[in-house]
Amino acid sequence: MTMDMVPSHSSYMDPIPGKRITYFSNRYVLGLTVTAGIGGLLFGYDTGVISGALLYIRNDFEVVDKSSLLQETIVSMALVGAMLGAATGGWMNDHYGRKTSTLIADVVFAIGSIVMCAAPDAYVLIVGRLLVGLGVGVASVTAPVYIAEASPSEIRGGLVGTNVLMITGGQFLSYLVNLAFTETHVKTMKEDEAKGGLAAGVYSCFFKLCLIMQVPGTWRWMLGAAAVPAVIQFFLMLCLPESPHWLYMHDDKAKAIAVLAKIYDPDRLGDEVEQLALAAEEDDRSKESVHFLDVFKIKEIRIAFFAGAGLQAFQQFSGINTVMYYSPTIVQMAGFTSNRLALLLSLIVAAMNASGTVLGIYLIDRFGRRKLALCSLAGVILSLVVLAVAFFFHSSDSAICNTSFFHDFCVNGSGWLAIVGLTLYIGFFSPGMGPVPWAVNSEIYPDAYRGICGGMSATVNWVSNLIVSQTFLTIVSAIGTAGTFLIIAGIAVLAALFVFAFVPETKGMSFDQVEKLWKERASASNSFYEGWLGMSATNSFLEPATSSFHEGPASSSFHEGLLNSDKKEKNEV
Repeated sequence: MTMDMVPSHSSYMDPIPGKRITYFSNRYVLGLTVTAGIGGLLFGYDTGVISGALLYIRNDFEVVDKSSLLQETIVSMALVGAMLGAATGGWMNDHYGRKTSTLIADVVFAIGSIVMCAAPDAYVLIVGRLLVGLGVGVASVTAPVYIAEASPSEIRGGLVGTNVLMITGGQFLSYLVNLAFTETHVKTMKEDEAKGGLAAGVYSCFFKLCLIMQVPGTWRWMLGAAAVPAVIQFFLMLCLPESPHWLYMHDDKAKAIAVLAKIYDPDRLGDEVEQLALAAEEDDRSKESVHFLDVFKIKEIRIAFFAGAGLQAFQQFSGINTVMYYSPTIVQMAGFTSNRLALLLSLIVAAMNASGTVLGIYLIDRFGRRKLALCSLAGVILSLVVLAVAFFFHSSDSAICNTSFFHDFCVNGSGWLAIVGLTLYIGFFSPGMGPVPWAVNSEIYPDAYRGICGGMSATVNWVSNLIVSQTFLTIVSAIGTAGTFLIIAGIAVLAALFVFAFVPETKGMSFDQVEKLWKERASASNSFYEGWLGMSATNSFLEPATSSFHEGPASSSFHEGLLNSDKKEKNEV
């Protein structure tokens, strides 16, 4: 598959005539992307595997089996660690570099995995979960930024989307591990093996393999295995360079240019170095004090962060981790009472999520971030309404039961509609709202603020993740499944309005162009909400307000006026 991407908007970023930049055209960049994306694999595997491991943890630790609070703490402590890791990861990225931050994340994650694997009691296990979460949080900030800064603008969205593919691939792997290790699945296979039949031979082999794995401490292997990819990434990262942007901004220009020479052809290398030099000059003027509060004091940074953090929050509040964390529960609530079938269907959901991300990688640099997010949200709204309708009529339908080997279920007519809605949800969400928030956040901030803003927006994502995962079943108990999905559908409508109003198109733009876009929006604020957020309300439905970036007298006047405006605003502050 060849993924031809849309060329950049600027003339100096145009590729060499007759040569198009594609997703696979530079093996060095692709290898760098996959290596950095291993952090995403850790992210996805850890969030998914704990649900299956918890079954065995309860068997080994009686105190956990008797305490729902301990069970919730074991699951959620990784999210707490991820929030802390993301909050500090942005600062680490800016001060120590993207490569060093990745190495630190790998070490912390590997230590956390070993602690979990060797935990003598539930409380040490919780410490291990916290350490793993810290590593995941730092990686969730670092990987998208590292990939974006080493990517040609034409294919930047697709390459950052590869990190999301690794996340969904890790989730699929975790569901596969859960299914293989599930005790109920092994017991069922034993019965099926005794019956004989077409699949008896295959199941006999798989059954014996699973019996080998059914030993005390199975969960230790499930959680400890996560250290392996962390160690692999650590040694691979030692062979890769630091981000060229970070090197140049920290006066290591020779190394930065050497890295860029491996990414770009000679005819384009000079233009890329020139853009880095201009960005470095701007960075030097504002680098005297880069603090968290500056994000909210400087108008163009504030509105960029508002767009990026809003996307991250809506990604979670539109229900994706409700589906991924609780898909077995949703399947059973739809009437599929078999644990084995629920896990199998959840595995299919995870596979669809990963497949949809591949489609998103292909589309994001063709159709653009904004269009893809709006189309994705439209489908998400539709599918959530379908789910709500299915569960609304669920209780009144008569059940039809089937207990055969391949169709072990007791489901009513609306149960199938719920499965259709679940399938549609994943099909619409994964190509759009899956990769878009991470791609946008990796490219909309100036160099001096990319790490700190990326860390803050990732923290918003993790906080939203925790809120959703801790409240979903409670809300279901209070108002019912149908009402809960209608609430999520309403949030998805708000998300679509947010993207329509506040998120510009950044497809194919250089970092310098994106920075100028926010400055122009900040200087053009006139209405009530523009005065607060600095946003322009004149966007069309699918395209952002266009701006010209040519240099000339008008452009010089604009920048002089902008600098005076910035000085006046700082004096007022």
